[in-house]
Amino acid sequence: MTDIQTYDVVVVGGGPSGATAATELARDGRSVLLLDKAGRIKPCGGAIPPRLIQDFAIPDSLLVAKISSARMVSPADAKVDMPIDGGFVGMVDRDVFDEWLRERAVKTGATRIDGTFKTITQQDDGTAVVEFVPKESGRGGDAVSVRTKAVIGADGANSAVAQQTMSAKDKVPYVFAYHEVIKSPHNPDADFASNRCDVYYRGALSPDFYSWVFPHGDHTSVGTGTANKGFSLRESVKELRETAGLDQAETVRREGAPIPLRPRKKWDNGRNVILAGDAAGVVAPASGEGIYYAMLAGQFTAQAVSEFLETADARVLAKARKRFMKEHGRVFWILGIMQKFWYSSDKRRERFVTICKDPDVQQLTWQAYMNKKLVRKKPVAHVKIFFKDLAHLFRIVSPSS
Repeated sequence: MTDIQTYDVVVVGGGPSGATAATELARDGRSVLLLDKAGRIKPCGGAIPPRLIQDFAIPDSLLVAKISSARMVSPADAKVDMPIDGGFVGMVDRDVFDEWLRERAVKTGATRIDGTFKTITQQDDGTAVVEFVPKESGRGGDAVSVRTKAVIGADGANSAVAQQTMSAKDKVPYVFAYHEVIKSPHNPDADFASNRCDVYYRGALSPDFYSWVFPHGDHTSVGTGTANKGFSLRESVKELRETAGLDQAETVRREGAPIPLRPRKKWDNGRNVILAGDAAGVVAPASGEGIYYAMLAGQFTAQAVSEFLETADARVLAKARKRFMKEHGRVFWILGIMQKFWYSSDKRRERFVTICKDPDVQQLTWQAYMNKKLVRKKPVAHVKIFFKDLAHLFRIVSPSS
């Protein structure tokens, strides 16, 4: 085993989290192998907030659309528009966006190999041997092994790295997401705006989550999600397209994948492996937003691994999760409660959409989303929202008010 290639870090998975971790570590002077299973595009609405664009230096050229409002649609077809005051949400195509992130990692100094991860084998000296099959070898081809001091598993919700190295007891609930990418419509029958994201809260379309129509310039993502395995996602999207007047639009591709709904309780194995992105469960409940949180987790994970390489103290790996939860754990907790309550029935969904009419709710929601922090500057607005929520919870306010 002494003649195989050795790296400081092997990053398994080249999505936003893995590519970001590889970039951070390469920038820090570490030898990094970024192993990515090429050709897969994750089903995703593709929304990125201004905080992400700023913090991770995303060029404007990657934005295929700039969203200036959202429309909430209730089970009874009530529509509430939520305009963004003086800002926008960027939209990206994941195939182009993820590839750009991977290429940035390479330009920063990481080595990239397209291939399929197979196994991790721990060595007596504290290193690990990662085995994978390069893409050019084809299915069933010869495996290649590399040695590494640390492994970052950023290989998605069904992470093979996690399955081999983490406790099976830490099971994470999932939403199964499915979307169809269509050519953006130009027909007047479609209830569609190229600068507006439409979110449908309707039990017929999703019994426990939501459905969406997200414009991407020339293309549009039309999708839904649910944790109910017996629910037909394809039929739901078919109905959604008919409802939105998009059933005649040309379908470009179809994609589906599980999306985790809470962070894992532990991200590292206490030795030399740590998870990031969907593998670590960093997708926001209620909204399903994951790109920003994945990239931030990749950054925090890279910093923890870099410290581990300096100190050889595996305890520092836990800092990545602690730091993430300190910054965003409260938001995830609130969103989790919101999803369990408001998404549980169409009566509650109707009231939830009604709440979205409130200007205070709209302003604080957008500020929190755009800046990725809870807004504390307007306590009076928070108090007003609290009592309005109570009114809706106890049905003091009717859905039509």
